[in-house]
Amino acid sequence: AVPNFKEPKSKNASMTLVIMALILAFFLTGITFLSFSYGITPDTHVTVLAQIGQQVFGHGVFFYILQIATALILAVAANTGFSAFPQLAYNLARDKFMPHSYMDKGDRLGYSNGIMSLALGAIVLLVIFKGSTGSLIPLYAVGVFVPFTLSQSGMIIHWWRERDGHWLVKSLINFVGAFISGVLVVTLFVLHFSSVWPYLIIMPMLLRVFWVINRHYKLVAKQLRVLSEEPIKRHRYDGATVIVLVSNLTRATAEAVDYAKSIGNTVLAMHVSFDSNPQKEHRLGTEFKREFPEVRYVDIHSSYRSITKPAMRFVDEIAKGTKERNYSLTILIPQFVPRHGWQNALHNQNSLKLRTALASRDITVSTYYFHLKE
Repeated sequence: AVPNFKEPKSKNASMTLVIMALILAFFLTGITFLSFSYGITPDTHVTVLAQIGQQVFGHGVFFYILQIATALILAVAANTGFSAFPQLAYNLARDKFMPHSYMDKGDRLGYSNGIMSLALGAIVLLVIFKGSTGSLIPLYAVGVFVPFTLSQSGMIIHWWRERDGHWLVKSLINFVGAFISGVLVVTLFVLHFSSVWPYLIIMPMLLRVFWVINRHYKLVAKQLRVLSEEPIKRHRYDGATVIVLVSNLTRATAEAVDYAKSIGNTVLAMHVSFDSNPQKEHRLGTEFKREFPEVRYVDIHSSYRSITKPAMRFVDEIAKGTKERNYSLTILIPQFVPRHGWQNALHNQNSLKLRTALASRDITVSTYYFHLKE
């Protein structure tokens, strides 16, 4: 949260950390003293704070104020993750180690994708550990002290590189912090391995995912980058070929063909037919040729009711011809859009399958949308 402070940020953040540390030390010392004085021991049914409250206040109003205050502090602590993780995810996404969608803000000006991801991860952990805090706390502690160890070790390297001011003293302080944190991590793995073992699986997987994402973004940037000292190689086409995918002769199909004729020198209509109803397929071809006599109609037969494979084979053949003629190739898919979003579930999604398959080819895939009014 250092970037959220006013200038001088480092000084203000340091003072805040000192104040927080003093408050924590004060409460920890008080709880330890009262626990020792009243002879309180851990109980699976009653927390240490509740036992102290019973001893000091009995079961009066102040006891319940103490319990409510404790619950509110825990709620704030739980919320800290939901305010900090989205910012962390944003920083990782900015550095190209997480998807760029984590940089997007939602309607409430929060990083919604980070919040939802954290909530999903928390739910998964609660299910795995059946909501047992006794099992989750060691895992949480490992998640806390491993970063502490890494950050303190990183500061040691920083001071040895900079060698500014009292760098030896600062390095010694950070070494003590790294050593204590490291010992705690080892201790947790030795004493609570049954609770912390998921860390050994999750973290290597996350690191691998981060590396793959970063590598992908670097490769994309390398391929898309336009260098000023290198001229852009532009391809000049002599014409355009447009293939319109036809399932039925509808208004959507007719308008798509008219649009294809306006942008293409050559227009082809492709239809995939099946054995189930040959008369219907023949009638469709006759009606299409009567409606669009200048457009070449191609009927591709499929014996296995597969649309994607025959369509892809035809497109590949046409692509070879257009390349020889130095023509661009566009696949135009007519699709009607229902008035209400839920109505999409009532219709087949063949166009989506075809778009997904055609995305693997070096061609242009376009959709002609026909909006239904009722």
